[in-house]
Amino acid sequence: MHQHRRRDRRPHARRRPRPAGTSASPPGPDLAGADVLLVGYFSARQKDFAVRMDAAAAGLSARGARVVGRVVQRRGVSDGGARKMTLPYSSRTLLSSGKTREVAALREETGAAAVIFLNALTEHQRRVLTEAFGCPAVSLAEAPAPAIAPAPAPAPAPGDRAG
Repeated sequence: MHQHRRRDRRPHARRRPRPAGTSASPPGPDLAGADVLLVGYFSARQKDFAVRMDAAAAGLSARGARVVGRVVQRRGVSDGGARKMTLPYSSRTLLSSGKTREVAALREETGAAAVIFLNALTEHQRRVLTEAFGCPAVSLAEAPAPAIAPAPAPAPAPGDRAG
């Protein structure tokens, strides 16, 4: 008949501690003048996904990047059921396998230097997606902010004297 599933008896993998002074995630790619792809994963309940993608593209443009493509992964629009709508398609890539291949092909076609996700990525997702796309894959929150130069002091008007 049916055999019961048994617990895996292999020893638990131990994680090595990080050396002091190293961050958990590498710094994001330099966006100044870079071509990037923008990817968003949205539940069917999120009706404002186009507005969020537009706002993210505008934010990336303000950081000096040029958005050369956009990809949206929707969950719960067709198959899947309501209880799965907020879950990622894959814990490894966040996206479905077909959408991952689509992003990789678009990145190859456009020559984008990075793939920026609106959603937060885990360290594992970041590594897997970077390998799959052949370029850095980071979340929007990890993308570096523009360097803001301090505003120059206003020049004194003619006739004003410093006292």
